[in-house]
Amino acid sequence: MTAMAASHDSARAIAADVAAGRIRASAVVERALDALARARALNAVTRIHADRARDRAAAIDARRDSGEPLGALAGVPFAAKDLFNVAGHVTGAGSRATDADAPAERDADAIARLEAAGAILLASTTMDELAYGFTGECERDGATVNPRRSGGSDAPRVTGGSSSGSAALVAAGIVPVALGSDTNGSVRVPAALCGIAGLKPTYGRLSRGGTYPFVDSLDHVGPLAANVADLAVAYDAMQGLSDRDPVQARRGREPVADTLVAAGPPGAGRLGGFFVAPLHADVRDAVDAACDALGARQQVELPLAEAGRAAAFVITNAEGGALHRSALASRPDRFGPLVRDRLRAGALLPASWVSRAQKLRRMLTGQLIAALERTPVLIAPATPCPAFPSGTERCEVDGRSLAVRLDIGLYTQALTLTGVPIAVVTTIGRRSGLPVGVQVVGRPFREDQVLAAAAALERAGFAAAPEPLT
Repeated sequence: MTAMAASHDSARAIAADVAAGRIRASAVVERALDALARARALNAVTRIHADRARDRAAAIDARRDSGEPLGALAGVPFAAKDLFNVAGHVTGAGSRATDADAPAERDADAIARLEAAGAILLASTTMDELAYGFTGECERDGATVNPRRSGGSDAPRVTGGSSSGSAALVAAGIVPVALGSDTNGSVRVPAALCGIAGLKPTYGRLSRGGTYPFVDSLDHVGPLAANVADLAVAYDAMQGLSDRDPVQARRGREPVADTLVAAGPPGAGRLGGFFVAPLHADVRDAVDAACDALGARQQVELPLAEAGRAAAFVITNAEGGALHRSALASRPDRFGPLVRDRLRAGALLPASWVSRAQKLRRMLTGQLIAALERTPVLIAPATPCPAFPSGTERCEVDGRSLAVRLDIGLYTQALTLTGVPIAVVTTIGRRSGLPVGVQVVGRPFREDQVLAAAAALERAGFAAAPEPLT
């Protein structure tokens, strides 16, 4: 690899070459900054941290020159959704409601952990306003553009959200790893629509310290990457206890990257019932192929899945509305109209509704845990369909008209309440020519099994090379 190599090398390859002296971290950063400059059409970035990245790269090069050991992600550029605090900057969270906030005093834990492993923060990325959306279309910052194209078409398509810019930069090969958050599917939906890998870890597994909150009882942070091995390396680096997240599980580091292949895929089953329809034919084919690859013969149903999705709506609206109640009353003009109306409605929900939703959450979680006791991982579709053109309000899938802003998260939101770890891997649909994804659902704190199954699917063809802009 040389300084003129493509910008979409894997994180592991970059780190190995920096450690071996085959390339300087400074050259990697300049290459990535150049790629960012050529990717403005994606509208994926809210702030480029060029000076910080160059200083960080120079420090890594100096450590290498002096013979000091380097971390597992040495010299790897990464991006972070603009709800991760970056010291010295206001955390935008895709909203004018944050304009008057003070700059962050310190980095988010996830950024600090990745940089401790040698990674280099390159940019903060676009997102749906306040993380409340599934499409990547934002009132303040505009729509993020999916690098993927269908059959040579130039029609811009959504990335999915709310981790839209992070997914777009990985899919375009500009960074091999990016940070996202997932409340109802905000890592998994953009991973599926952009053709990359994503991980929503177990609720509480990774620290959310220094992130802009949305729904405290549902918020997760997680990585997006071009491949499962890089996903695992990033996940390992993000582990560690923090005093900044009161719900973080008190567990030590449990690395998974070194045993990803050797462990072999665990037994698998298929989620049926609610998860069977509506599905675009390409998504149905992907789920079938994933089940065949993992030998998933048993079908499992979660009778409360549909009701669980409704409960997720209630909890999301109620907690999000409560969080922003004061600002909604004092400066409503700073919120986009769609988000403002939903948050206002959430702030008015009866407490009895929220109580019933939490009860249903416990019941659905019990159903899923019982199913996972019999089968270590379960396969489900990630989205009902591939990415649709920007601005689409409704689309027909499998004979059913879907409201895309809500229903693109049909299958992620139904599982969010349970808090279990879920990975997404993708393939290119034969009919659409666009990425489609499957979810790999696992037992609590068994990210090792989830990622081992995801890696097995990748070896079976669930992978899509980055699509650099030309």
